[in-house]
Amino acid sequence: MRNLVILGTALAMSLGVWSTALAQPTRQPHAGELAAGIRRLGVVGSVLYVAAHPDDENTRLLAFLAGGRGLRAGYLSMTRGDGGQNLIGTEQDELLGLIRTHELLAARRIDGAEQLFTRARDFGYSKSADETLRIWGRDEVLADVVLAIRRFQPDIIITRFTTKPPNHGHHTSSAILAEAAFTAAADPARYPEQLGELKPWKADRLLNNAATWNLKPDADMSGYLALDVGGYDPLLGRSWGEISAESCSQHKSQGFGVPAERGTQLEYFTSLAGTKPKSDLFEGLELTWRRWSGTEQVVRTIDEAVNGFDARAPHRSIPALLRVHEALSALPDSNPWKALKLRETEALVAACAGLFLEARAAEESAVPGGKVALNLVALNRSPAALRLVGVTLPGGESVAAGADLADNKPFKLSRPVAIPGDARISTPYWLRKSVSGGLYTVDEPDRALVGRPEGEPALTVTFAYEVGGKRFTVVRPVVHAWTDPVRGELYRAFEIVPAVTATLERDVLMFPNGTAQSVAVVLAAGKADAAGKVRLEVPKGWRAEPAEVPFQLAARGDERTVRFQVTPPQGASERGRLRVVVDSGGRSESWRVRTVTHEHIPPLAVRQPSEAALVPFTLATKVRRLGYIPGPGDRVAESLAAVGYEVTQLPEERLASEKLERFEAILVGVRAFNANPRLALHHERLMKYVEQGGRLLVQYNTNSRVGPLNASVGPYPLEIGRDRVTDETAAMTPVDPNHPLLKGPNRLVPADFEGWVQERGLYFASKWDERYKPVFAMNDVGEEPLRGGLLVARHGKGTFVYTGLAFFRQLPSGVPGAYRLLANLLAQ
Repeated sequence: MRNLVILGTALAMSLGVWSTALAQPTRQPHAGELAAGIRRLGVVGSVLYVAAHPDDENTRLLAFLAGGRGLRAGYLSMTRGDGGQNLIGTEQDELLGLIRTHELLAARRIDGAEQLFTRARDFGYSKSADETLRIWGRDEVLADVVLAIRRFQPDIIITRFTTKPPNHGHHTSSAILAEAAFTAAADPARYPEQLGELKPWKADRLLNNAATWNLKPDADMSGYLALDVGGYDPLLGRSWGEISAESCSQHKSQGFGVPAERGTQLEYFTSLAGTKPKSDLFEGLELTWRRWSGTEQVVRTIDEAVNGFDARAPHRSIPALLRVHEALSALPDSNPWKALKLRETEALVAACAGLFLEARAAEESAVPGGKVALNLVALNRSPAALRLVGVTLPGGESVAAGADLADNKPFKLSRPVAIPGDARISTPYWLRKSVSGGLYTVDEPDRALVGRPEGEPALTVTFAYEVGGKRFTVVRPVVHAWTDPVRGELYRAFEIVPAVTATLERDVLMFPNGTAQSVAVVLAAGKADAAGKVRLEVPKGWRAEPAEVPFQLAARGDERTVRFQVTPPQGASERGRLRVVVDSGGRSESWRVRTVTHEHIPPLAVRQPSEAALVPFTLATKVRRLGYIPGPGDRVAESLAAVGYEVTQLPEERLASEKLERFEAILVGVRAFNANPRLALHHERLMKYVEQGGRLLVQYNTNSRVGPLNASVGPYPLEIGRDRVTDETAAMTPVDPNHPLLKGPNRLVPADFEGWVQERGLYFASKWDERYKPVFAMNDVGEEPLRGGLLVARHGKGTFVYTGLAFFRQLPSGVPGAYRLLANLLAQ
């Protein structure tokens, strides 16, 4: 896996891997960042921070370590956060994990740290480390943590959480694994398959970063090691607290925007293993080149470069940086920092010259066997004497340039490039295989990518240039740029795509009562003149009509929706799988594409086999016309529409004028009262709707110290707590076996509570008026039964329901019992 020096990090030069998050022009560092980057050449220490999820990292500490101390800092997140909730869209599961991966990358570009992962999936809230490590597979994830340590070679490892419950099981597990990996990474007998280019690595010390968010102002912290991370860097014009806030606020899907902090900010640490510092986090550690003998020339040349930097003429530092490069090159290859600091120095040489290098594709994508026109630019924006030697195009073709790069005079080259016929389709490497269980499945040839935020770009171009008698190479990913009339010039990664994608509108198809369903398939052309036939492969006994549909797509990007009628066999009750196959150009392929588009991250796409679950089940409904007040990250309305309900979206601005009585029932989406405080203004009108005979169902909202719920959601007093049942197989025991809700219009049986996903529910009611009647008692193993997951109350002539049951997960996943239970709730 090739590494690339990424220029223009908020603090200085930082090393990173290929990333579509960096599919944008390389930002030229300003003079303060250049000075900080040169200063950083003299620092040879690293710190690895370990936690469980996106947003668990301490961005304040990371910003201080990378910027204030010039260290190589990294954040190892066990998961990509795919089991959480989504405040900004409807994406769930792996698509949410993809969003949070890029939010982490955006955060790291600001605080200057690097991002690492394991293969562990965020399967939702867990109440114990035992459960978490069983689902993940303790040894497999431990191997990934050891791999991260051996790659990163940290002097210090810091955990965010402790091994002591109670805590989120993922949190506790991250600390358990970090402690185990601290020892295992140094043992050549552990995971010897990793050794070769990698070596065993023994970190000097393992520390825990004590949590302070629940501390009282007068808490005694005298037993902890304190570190002030609230400094200010005049080179950057910002404090680490200001940088930290901007970094943390990139976690937009979680609503993690925070204010900037200024002034003294203390972080506290305890020693867990290794050497134990007493007064300073770094005491006893030599973090300069003096930790090795024979580095005097390196130290001397770096000092000269630091002292000689001219902010008004950075190009004058190039000769000094070339001397640094020469001194580093003379070190033995066994020095663990040699290669990294050489790359940092080369990046600084280019940055001091204001060197702009770009490889831009005329189109955003191409198909295997196709062609794409590349436009290359090399621009020296300084008086420094640079010469472009040549470029190496995708596929290995070398093009000699032999051009002097005069000050601010661009060199341009346009060339068509052929895409190999066996080129791999672009998709996140950890999503190539179907997702299930506790680990992402990564097969060859992607095994070398395990732990990386992303894979390599589809195409790259290598620029070779000379300066001061030395030749350097810079690798750039091929990108595509376009102009948005509002946002201006935008960039995205160039991708290799199928000739035709065939994407089902839904990846779970529900068949209530044996009725046939119209199944829509969206065909999209990855090239011009795409023609062929599309068909459905269904299980034995199922029918798909017509047998095939011919299509012709004239231009790249053209779309066409075709429909099939799919009929289950009579009396079918078992789930099946449907596969869409496109026969075109002599090939039979099955590809779907799911896109993710939010302004704070680059456009993203996941391409996988085009398949869907077929779910036959029985469903009786008593009502049909539904109103739906949307919440964030919620696909309940579309799921209900797919099984025959007439669903009308009721955004808050419509509630004041809408005739609510025309709806037989109204549902409120998850966290709707949290996301839109104005809903509280409509509480009286909604209660009047219930009183006059309507049915109102409110799905879970959150209520916490940092995000209190001040609005009333029901007709009588009700408090929402933080109780949840994470075991999706937990017994659902009726409080009253004769409750009408259990009997009609669907008679609920134990099988209706099988096959649920991720959890039973969350944010149950903790206190309620006696007029609310609990329907079920449920609990996780070893805990007391909870009754606040589903409450029903009569109010006037109508019915009000509050439920923390996770319908927002169950319905899109095609859980029949959840549909039947919800149908009963809507009919009360």
